[in-house]
Amino acid sequence: MRVTTGRFKGRTLHTVRDLSVRPATDRVRQTVFNVLMHRMPLEGSRVLDLFAGSGSLGIEALSRGAAHATFVESDRDALAYLQGNLEALACEDESTVLQMDSLHYLKQITGSFDLIFADPPYEYEDTVEIPRLIFSRSLLDAEGYLLIEHARTLHFPPAPEYTLGPVKQFGRTVVTFFRRNTP
Repeated sequence: MRVTTGRFKGRTLHTVRDLSVRPATDRVRQTVFNVLMHRMPLEGSRVLDLFAGSGSLGIEALSRGAAHATFVESDRDALAYLQGNLEALACEDESTVLQMDSLHYLKQITGSFDLIFADPPYEYEDTVEIPRLIFSRSLLDAEGYLLIEHARTLHFPPAPEYTLGPVKQFGRTVVTFFRRNTP
């Protein structure tokens, strides 16, 4: 797996070799960031990467000009790879790494982000709770985006706090974009 664009373009990212982590593929990351570049500036943005795994989404954002990325990962093995990737790219000063459950983090954090990625395991039972928590706690800036990578079989209910779309499908993987509804 490699960083697709920006100052770390072509650099290899390492991840666990078992199926405990499902990193975003190069194709998914390239498409997601192509959509984002027409919707929001990444330069100087604050990014949150939930269920971070190897950190590929947050690292791609840093490569494209994000000012800071916070990575939340509970798996000890994945965390070791994430920290190794950040060290190899010498971007630890632009990063915060937390070993904890992502939903627990969302329930306790204050402040907000310009861009939030969530890439939970497909079998994660609380994926549909992620947008509710983020929007009810105002964790996403008004012009920001939440992106959730999930199984094709999962659908998010409409809610007055957010707007869904676009939705990008890659085989059995779907990335759903969310924006805050403005009155």
